[in-house]
Amino acid sequence: REEKMTNRAFIWDLDGTLLDSYNAILAGLEETYATYQLPFDRASIKDFILKHSVQDLLVAVAEEYHLDVTDLNHRRAESLAEKNAQVLLMDGAREVLSWGQEAGIEQFVYTHKGENAFVILRDLGLESFFTEILTSQSGFARKPDPEAAMYLMEKYGLEPEKTYYIGDRSLDIDFARNSQIQSINFLTSDYQGNHQMNTLLDIPAILNAEKNL
Repeated sequence: REEKMTNRAFIWDLDGTLLDSYNAILAGLEETYATYQLPFDRASIKDFILKHSVQDLLVAVAEEYHLDVTDLNHRRAESLAEKNAQVLLMDGAREVLSWGQEAGIEQFVYTHKGENAFVILRDLGLESFFTEILTSQSGFARKPDPEAAMYLMEKYGLEPEKTYYIGDRSLDIDFARNSQIQSINFLTSDYQGNHQMNTLLDIPAILNAEKNL
């Protein structure tokens, strides 16, 4: 019988990691752009939000077109809320969360998403997997600042070498690096603590390999 992996912890990113939400995000942005009659180039906008963030995009758009970024944000939030039904789970998400729970791994979320994250996780029946969910409303500095990870490690007594931030962007790897915790990501990296996965279903094997080191 496999020994439990207690004292290991997963901190999950949401968009592009647990949630297949980029189509919903882009649909919401497209509507927001249409409200202001702005040109919408889907490919370059997707590229931009993967490299930076939706927030950075809206700041840039507000500057370029002399708009109020608060209005833009508000309009986008209204639009995105209607798109929650379009948010799907990434392949293997539920299986890996269940596996983690059975293995005794404590699981958290740190996302730049707002309070809408709670609604989506509740709708998908995932909320109960997480000990604590941190969003952009939690008041922590944005990634890659390590503040949120430090808070979780201190509050729950997590060990950095046994704590993994699971994400899909280089920003997520930088967050793990700055927090001095492990990283599991869809990307490769020169960060020694990074483990590359092709799908979420690779995670149990990554952890089993680590455990035997």
